[in-house]
Amino acid sequence: MDKIRASAVFSQRKRQKGMHSPNLSCSHEIKFNKVVIFIMQRKMGVTRRMFLMELARRKGFRVESELSDSVTHIVAENNSYPEVMDWLRGQAVGDSSRFELLDISWFTACMEAGRPVDSEMKYRLMEQSHSPPLNTPDSEAPSFVASKVSQYSCQRKTTLNNCNKKFTDAFEIMAENYEFKENEIFCLEFLRAASVLKFLPFPVTRMKDIQGLPCMGGRVRDVIEEIIEEGESSRAKEVLNDERYKSFKQFTSVFGVGVKTSEKWYRMGLRTLEELKADKTLKLSKMQKAGFLYYEDLVSCVSKAEADAVSLIVKNTVCTFLPDALVTITGGFRRGKKTGHDIDFLITNPGPREDDELLHKDLLLYYDIIESTFLKEQIPSRKVDAMDNFQKCFAILKLYQPRVDNSSYNTSKKIDMAEVKDWKAIRVDLVITPFEQYAYALLGWTGSRVSNHNSLCFLSIPNLFLLLQDHSEFMDFKKMVFLKAGSEEEIFAHLGLDYVEPWERNA
Repeated sequence: MDKIRASAVFSQRKRQKGMHSPNLSCSHEIKFNKVVIFIMQRKMGVTRRMFLMELARRKGFRVESELSDSVTHIVAENNSYPEVMDWLRGQAVGDSSRFELLDISWFTACMEAGRPVDSEMKYRLMEQSHSPPLNTPDSEAPSFVASKVSQYSCQRKTTLNNCNKKFTDAFEIMAENYEFKENEIFCLEFLRAASVLKFLPFPVTRMKDIQGLPCMGGRVRDVIEEIIEEGESSRAKEVLNDERYKSFKQFTSVFGVGVKTSEKWYRMGLRTLEELKADKTLKLSKMQKAGFLYYEDLVSCVSKAEADAVSLIVKNTVCTFLPDALVTITGGFRRGKKTGHDIDFLITNPGPREDDELLHKDLLLYYDIIESTFLKEQIPSRKVDAMDNFQKCFAILKLYQPRVDNSSYNTSKKIDMAEVKDWKAIRVDLVITPFEQYAYALLGWTGSRVSNHNSLCFLSIPNLFLLLQDHSEFMDFKKMVFLKAGSEEEIFAHLGLDYVEPWERNA
């Protein structure tokens, strides 16, 4: 599936370049002859390197595809000084002192300035002395790490390897409780703190370890200190035992039920799902009825294999109407997660705006095309979302799976074969975006909740006078123009930021 998506994105970029530049072989004017850049492909990949080379050439830089005697500046990403030197020795380079060995942050600064910037010490790759091991009594490693931690989550490369789960689990419980109370400020405070601790490459064992880290407010520090001293958080434990929290946790687990509805039911004296089902006076929406009907399926985790199977179904269906459409799985699965609770898809079409009618042809195209696959209870949504104005459909898909093997059951237990399902109900969110806004939509819908959209907004306003508009474009308030982007890499370049891969956005 990853290969299919990669080839689709690559072909999309080729089509896009074709639309904007009929003569692909045309050369760009070189404005800065004294700087000759070579970008190392090691740890970067072919597609990203090609994009960066083309970006630099469009801005007037001379960029060489191969390492030659004319190169003055070598740019590397996620490579240390020793790694670059080893690579140069493999290229039979005798004298490496003639090159400026620079981190990708120098290149990004040049793209932002539109000219070569001085290769200051902070940009250079240099041989460094061995750093002390982390979490030893006399180690200065925590303060060293703190100095490297950006306050903006979109610049923190965070994988799924969480060394501080006991802290982040408590933070997420606290954040969810504040979300149920509609206290967004305290909710985000704990979510941002969790994202910082997920970034750390070592487990926090003392308060000194978090010294200098961003997002460590008083409430957060109190929880951390208690967990260090007692092994658990009494506040988080208190929340888990709170009647209101437990009720809201159950209510919001139902497809179509949010905080407002949960609050209404709680004030009516309802506390459990069983009480909800027994109350015949409740008026449920179609979405909520489907949520109760397929509850067990919908609250269970969706596996990567199931996500891939659904992706194939959605792609084949959309391409029946739009053969050139690009269908991309987003959300947690794009960030590398193995399980999730739903599957998000971003759909765009590089051709004429035929995608404008995709979700409401005959109310919803899936009714007529694959009724045997999609449930009739799916709910199309055309309401404007808080984040963007894209067309969406929140659906429940019936994914057929092999029947359960009866031999695995106790033979003394009778099973009615009619009750053994050969399918699973799975939540699927479909988002339609215009092709010219695809890159911004992909960035926003990849998530996570704290990173990307909110982080980029907060970062852009004070630093670069840019504002992310509805997951569609940035506005430069200095020039009062919208900045288009054909890829996520170009969005980061607009901001002068180092690009962060999707699987590193799990903060």
